[in-house]
Amino acid sequence: MTASTRSTVLSLYRRVIRIARTWQAQSGVTSDTETERKYIVQEAHTLFRQNQQLTDQESIKKCIEECEARIEIGLHYRNPYPRATYLPPLGLATQKGRKLRAQQRLRKQAKPIYLQSHDET
Repeated sequence: MTASTRSTVLSLYRRVIRIARTWQAQSGVTSDTETERKYIVQEAHTLFRQNQQLTDQESIKKCIEECEARIEIGLHYRNPYPRATYLPPLGLATQKGRKLRAQQRLRKQAKPIYLQSHDET
């Protein structure tokens, strides 16, 4: 990891922690605010630790883009949780055969950048 990449990653991490400190739930309920703040810190900690050992510049760049996208979406919608992904048309194929493989490929292609680090569900 280069020095500039390291500083970018650390500044993103600090930005997420600052957002968590000042986060206010859209409902205005104190318990919701605390729950969402804990979620933001926990999610940031988990994802940054998970990607700590990355050395490939391309994968680091993708993780940085994902982080920036999730920050912007969270601030815009005032919702810290990832937005749902929607299945492509005809997204429910049978559990075997060629159609299933084609649908799995379509789902992978349709996955937005802000959910790249989440496993398939």
